[in-house]
Amino acid sequence: MKQEALSVMLAIISAYSAGEPNAAAQETTAADVQYRAVVIDRRDPRLDAIIAQDAKAEIIAEGLKWSEGPVWIGGAEDGYLLFSDVPGNRMYKWSRDGGAGVFLDPSGAPHDAEGFREPGSNGLIRDISDDSILVANHGLRAVARLDLKTRQYEILADEYGGEPFNSPNDLVLASDGAIYFTDPPYGLDGISDSPMKRQPANGVYRRDPSGAVALLIDDLTFPNGIGLSPDEKTLYVAVSDPNNPVILRYDLTADDIPASRTVIHDGASKKAQGEPGLPDGLSVDARGNLFATAPGGVHIFSPGGDLLGVVDTGVSNANCAIGEGGKTLFIAANHQVLRLPLASAHAE
Repeated sequence: MKQEALSVMLAIISAYSAGEPNAAAQETTAADVQYRAVVIDRRDPRLDAIIAQDAKAEIIAEGLKWSEGPVWIGGAEDGYLLFSDVPGNRMYKWSRDGGAGVFLDPSGAPHDAEGFREPGSNGLIRDISDDSILVANHGLRAVARLDLKTRQYEILADEYGGEPFNSPNDLVLASDGAIYFTDPPYGLDGISDSPMKRQPANGVYRRDPSGAVALLIDDLTFPNGIGLSPDEKTLYVAVSDPNNPVILRYDLTADDIPASRTVIHDGASKKAQGEPGLPDGLSVDARGNLFATAPGGVHIFSPGGDLLGVVDTGVSNANCAIGEGGKTLFIAANHQVLRLPLASAHAE
């Protein structure tokens, strides 16, 4: 292994294992209410319309190895949250009435499968119907549809150019049914040096509604979180490289091809100061505000790219999602999942 590659791999592993020691995931009941101390750094008055001054972060799940991919399913009052524990190879469900518990085990590869560093499901997003979700699955090395009633997977894309994907990480669904997704090698033992890695690029792909897959971006080291603006003219990609921890914005052409690229956030200085985390997951609300994890917390940007504020949880954060009818920001915060209320004026 080259020394530079070894340094990057160790930095990634260190960043994603920061925080308190991880134990087996703990099932909770709705009566268990605990809060995590967070610091909300308000950079712009516009943040007050998104996160209230008195907002507190409730812990709704803990004891996870590495929480990921929260997605809200159903209505604001009667819905529920699904989320992944990627190395733990389980998917969990949380509701206000029922608390948190295992929903799918294993969520990816069989528990005895070899060659995986993180064998479970990762990014989860809503499908067109609430009867299913779309999953970026490390262990299956695929983008898949999960039927929420039968809990069975349908593989939508698992190879490009005749070779298997590395370990699909995150995804976003366009209004025409196209799926954009990232494919770094985080799920594999050895990461970039895994013998199972068959794709030369850690790519960003698009699966069109017919099932055809195109490689859109092939020059990023570790593409991770991905999102679309409400008008679907802008594609956001987080790069979780300790040597280049950036969040990128691509203008999409009329043919949905990424064109000009802009760095909207560079986390290098925060990383150099020892702030935990890397650019990882992201979510875009209906107004175009971007919620993105990066060194130091969940960063909130206006549609124009202005940094409005940062929610500092004190640990590395993986991903975030808006749910409960636009009233809540769910944060996958290392070994925990947090529920942070949003201002009443905010909308999903």
